[in-house]
Amino acid sequence: MTIALPPQGGIDDAIRRALAEDLGDAGDLTSVAIIPAANQARAVIAARKAGVIAGAPIAAQVFREIDPNVQVTIRVADGGRVAPGAVVLELAGSARSITTAERVALNFLGHLSGVATATAEIADAIKHTKGRVCCTRKTTPGLRALEKYAVRCGGGLNHRFGLYDAILIKDNHIAAAGGVAQAIRAARKNAGHMVKIEVEVDTLDQLDVALGEKADVVLLDNMGPDVLREAVRRVDGRAITEASGSITKATAPALAEAGVDLLSAGWITHSAACLDLGLDFL
Repeated sequence: MTIALPPQGGIDDAIRRALAEDLGDAGDLTSVAIIPAANQARAVIAARKAGVIAGAPIAAQVFREIDPNVQVTIRVADGGRVAPGAVVLELAGSARSITTAERVALNFLGHLSGVATATAEIADAIKHTKGRVCCTRKTTPGLRALEKYAVRCGGGLNHRFGLYDAILIKDNHIAAAGGVAQAIRAARKNAGHMVKIEVEVDTLDQLDVALGEKADVVLLDNMGPDVLREAVRRVDGRAITEASGSITKATAPALAEAGVDLLSAGWITHSAACLDLGLDFL
């Protein structure tokens, strides 16, 4: 299955900002000083640990941004799983250009593949249930679209992309509005008919209020498997159910087995370890 990349303009902007950060005004002092401009080389980027790849086209674009003449062949498509030693990209062209682009390309590829790998670990752990893992807005500033793309590469789903595309009433909104019912009613009054309303609840009593106000989605926060099971029973298909709070590959199965539709995890975007990949000249 082909996973659609984020809009190209956002990718271009992220790459150019990353290269500007790395090159500054003076460029790559090391490569220019050491590698003759005419030197040609072949290289590969290979996985050093098992994982799921995301960001291969973005890494390829980094090399082309530095030097359009560098030939890049993608050997593992985004969403593909790799074992240690698997070649992900093959490179041929100016040795100086390859070393100049190396770190930025690996930063994108390693980070996004780490997000995809973390997502896949949870997705694999709950594949025997109807539940799906999804991400949150806890993303690296400026990289949200790319990180959410990586989540999809790992078999997960995307939550809202920003404050602009859905209403999510959280505990502070509820406190400011004076209660769950008041918050939902105000949201319903002011939202367009195409906008979904989700409300976070901490207790079964709050859940009952949210259901009475016909929330579209209920976010069941920090509830254990037994409480989640009762929450799903009370919802009885009247709203989408989402569990959150300390979702890991170890805790996810029991929570998903309670019958929720979604398990949301912020750490898969903000704290996933980079997948270890390296570039080596042949």
